[in-house]
Amino acid sequence: MTTKPFRFFDNRLKYLTFVNTTNEKWRISERVADELTHLHPRPPALRIFDAGMGDATVLSNTMRSAHQRFRNIPFYVVGKEISLEDLRLSLDKMPDRLVEHPASVVVMTNLFYSEAPWLMPNKAEMAEQLVWKSIALEGQSSIGFQEQLRQLDSFLVDNWQVRSSSKTGNPLYVKPTVLVIYRKDHDFLLDSVIPRAGQATADYDLVLASQPWRARTAPQQKAKAVMAPLARSLAPGGRMLTVQSIGGDPGEEIVNAIWPDIELFPVNRYDLVGALKAELGEEAARFDLSIPSGGDALLSYRMHTLPEEIGPSIGTSTLSAAWNAATYVAQIDDGLLEETYGGSRHFDLTADVLKKFDGLWFNDEAFVISRLR
Repeated sequence: MTTKPFRFFDNRLKYLTFVNTTNEKWRISERVADELTHLHPRPPALRIFDAGMGDATVLSNTMRSAHQRFRNIPFYVVGKEISLEDLRLSLDKMPDRLVEHPASVVVMTNLFYSEAPWLMPNKAEMAEQLVWKSIALEGQSSIGFQEQLRQLDSFLVDNWQVRSSSKTGNPLYVKPTVLVIYRKDHDFLLDSVIPRAGQATADYDLVLASQPWRARTAPQQKAKAVMAPLARSLAPGGRMLTVQSIGGDPGEEIVNAIWPDIELFPVNRYDLVGALKAELGEEAARFDLSIPSGGDALLSYRMHTLPEEIGPSIGTSTLSAAWNAATYVAQIDDGLLEETYGGSRHFDLTADVLKKFDGLWFNDEAFVISRLR
């Protein structure tokens, strides 16, 4: 019996090292904040869907920016995340959001992209097994909210279990689960916002789709499994911001120096939108599928380094962080990474690139699909 390779985004150490040594999350958060100026929410709430919440850095920053712009409008925020560890990190960021913007309903789910916006599995047999939990937080303090959310841990352990797909190795939920969180002292105001099992709607004003796929997956599959369902979940006038790695940066140079035959980022935004248009068919006429050309879609971010760290002699910790970031962004599986173990060539090449560019930076591309009014 063969086993699937351990996939790059299942490795917690790689992910956390990348998140804490680069400013990608903050750059994406700034880009999302720009999108808020184009939104025109309708009663009863501003509706946001994060299609891959991760540790909720981007989502919590988005909620901060949204509070600044829509401080008197209730929020309905849904985050899709299959990782239990990321879910725990995300819940830790929510208490202060619920203090600053008390009229908020926060929903977290492990459902697929084609299901999560509507909080309902597509298959009838899985819909019957849906685990739905609503928690009305007592009190008004962030520490009180945090303590109540931490009491959910046994529930999360039981219901955020995953199994691996026999076809792809991708993690799949064992139990379809929805967790709804809001403040009890605002339940009357939020009555029309709080979702009920089997009655949830999508109609999102903003959908965040940041790095929701493997870079080397065919554009047709990305459109079918991710982009089309998310586009269909938009309200009239709603906007979907998509962000993906695109290369053409020092990080790609590092990885290609080791594996020159791998095309790391073969699918660009034009490929994605073309595949989405084909997948939507006649529905495509309901969307604005125009995309920015040239550098207008570019979103660059850097690895954190001090000026004195890049010099004739670069420390092992800096080289290790740079190598990790480059291979994480390039989505290099452990099987290939094992080829570099026991040697120093990859660190030597990394040092050469860091000196050449006086640091390490990466390119994402960001573009918006919107539903016509």
